[in-house]
Amino acid sequence: MQNYLLRRAVRTALITGFVTSLAACGGGGSASGSSSTSSSTTASAPQMSVMMSDATSDDWGAIGVKIQSIALIPQGGGSAVTVYSASPAIMVNLEQLDHIREILANAAVPAGTYTAATVTLSANPGDVALTVSSDPTVGFAAPAGTVIASNQIQIQGTQGAAGSLTVPVQVTFDTPLVVSAGQSNALDLEFDLAHPAFIIAHQPPGAGETVWSVDFRWPIRRHRIDDITHLVLRHMYGNVTAVASDNTSITLSKDLPLLPITNPETPVATALSLQILADSTNGTVFYDVDTKTTTTIKDFSTLSATLDGKYVRVAARYQEDGTLVAVRIWASTDFDDVWVSPEGHVLQVDTTNDVITVSNESGAAVPLTVNANTQFFFRTPADGATDATPIATGTDFLTNNDMVRGFKVHASVVDPLATPLVAQTVDIEAADYSGKISAANTTGFTYEHSFRTASDDYTVNLNYINSASANGEDSDGNPIVGFKFWDFAYPSLVMSGPNAITEFVTTTNGAVNFGGVTGSVSAWGISYARWADPANPTGWSVPATILLPAPVPLGTVTTAFANGTFAMTVAGGATAAPVDINTASGSATLVYQVDRSGNEVTVSAIDVTTASGISSLTAGLALGAKVKVYGIPQANGSLMAYVLAYFTGMEPGN
Repeated sequence: MQNYLLRRAVRTALITGFVTSLAACGGGGSASGSSSTSSSTTASAPQMSVMMSDATSDDWGAIGVKIQSIALIPQGGGSAVTVYSASPAIMVNLEQLDHIREILANAAVPAGTYTAATVTLSANPGDVALTVSSDPTVGFAAPAGTVIASNQIQIQGTQGAAGSLTVPVQVTFDTPLVVSAGQSNALDLEFDLAHPAFIIAHQPPGAGETVWSVDFRWPIRRHRIDDITHLVLRHMYGNVTAVASDNTSITLSKDLPLLPITNPETPVATALSLQILADSTNGTVFYDVDTKTTTTIKDFSTLSATLDGKYVRVAARYQEDGTLVAVRIWASTDFDDVWVSPEGHVLQVDTTNDVITVSNESGAAVPLTVNANTQFFFRTPADGATDATPIATGTDFLTNNDMVRGFKVHASVVDPLATPLVAQTVDIEAADYSGKISAANTTGFTYEHSFRTASDDYTVNLNYINSASANGEDSDGNPIVGFKFWDFAYPSLVMSGPNAITEFVTTTNGAVNFGGVTGSVSAWGISYARWADPANPTGWSVPATILLPAPVPLGTVTTAFANGTFAMTVAGGATAAPVDINTASGSATLVYQVDRSGNEVTVSAIDVTTASGISSLTAGLALGAKVKVYGIPQANGSLMAYVLAYFTGMEPGN
């Protein structure tokens, strides 16, 4: 089942029973020591960038993990090659890595072919930190802003002695990773926020304590990189250690913000050193935060006497040869001043008062005033000129749903000490539209999204990108043009080509009727929009859509499992609906047994392609059993279950 790990953002809410959100690296820990990165190879070996990414969740403000090491497994066996190690391990907020990459290391790796990686994570109490969003979905199992206590977080599959617990996870690659000299080698490990077995909240009836199970064994996969120049990188923090003698570049020692955040915020040093070039063609915008001045530079000659030793924040992009070029740089003598630049997901867009509210590293809501001078950028690293050019300036951009809740942004403020904070620039790193899909036709479709806070709701009509627009590659490396989509459970089965739109329209026409308050449940999805495609030269259009599991509440089995199907009612529903289970090898439903005894929760994967797995599933889906189903409505009125959890032992509450 490793080949079918769910991918990217699934906006599924936890409604009392089975809940998940990818534990993105973030949160907790008070370590302020340095991290070391290492490789078991010589410097003459090809260099490889080691990165991680993930998606987001409406429900979590910060989800933190600590990665101790990453090692590549050569094809055919042989000694593992360590490409990243950290002592002590530093928490990184994966909640911030929605469709963007954090550079962990630049490692020297022997040329060759690698088929897997072993990722080792710290698993002691406090090594995973969970903070609930300031505005989670209705029914979430913890109040807004809650920091989940470490004694309520149970990490599955731990090894070692108390105080030195780890979880080693082997990630088998869908396609081999080939490392060779003379090319831009890169490893991107993606923590899959969508995987419903990553974080499970077991909330018992009454006043019982909610236990949060975290299981790293399921959600990590390698994300194949088609072209390194298209990667959107997270803004990097660091202090400048050198300016090149020819003034073409600076060297910075990378820092990470301390989590949980402090006031003033503290940098956590890493051992990663990065060379950053000025953009000699398009110019690099340089913001002196101390003097509040802005200049455009094509080299560092005017700054060489003052920049050494300062803290910087850099928006950078990769070139084809793997070098990093700065698009924008913010500099200050005080780390807190370059850090006070809210990074996170948009929580609210107030078009009446021209204010956007952005979550910060700890999940808190930060309001930012937009004025006539605020510049909006859409990160397009493959095109240096476009990446450096604002797509809009001023308050008009907030109208017409050009920015909505869920966008991932990194803003900069005019004055970090001012009240209110005024946005100087807003980097849109991922333009996420999501929700119920309706009115799909040959030119586009409609998203409808409702939130706990009604003023955040939106309905937006989006076009597909132009049929001739480049859109990545398929699993065989063939270029794709035009719109593409896939089901969330099968990220390698991309629907593309001339029939993709027709198939999308057909697929999204299904609905399941549960009656009552829940009513009819239709297809859901998420799309990362693209700005200024020929299909919509002055706005957003959709290159790809991931069909998400419909938001179905906790269910109760009303017809026991037999012959690949069962029926269930749901909380808030009055009508039983059929649920189909796929048992075919390679496309089987992902099934998990969740057992709670006292305050201990155990999650077990059930392989329904085997006779023993079917036997376990049949016993688990007996009449009256509690279940949580993640699936996509079908045209025949059934729900195709791509992920299913059934509960044994102490039942979850309603």
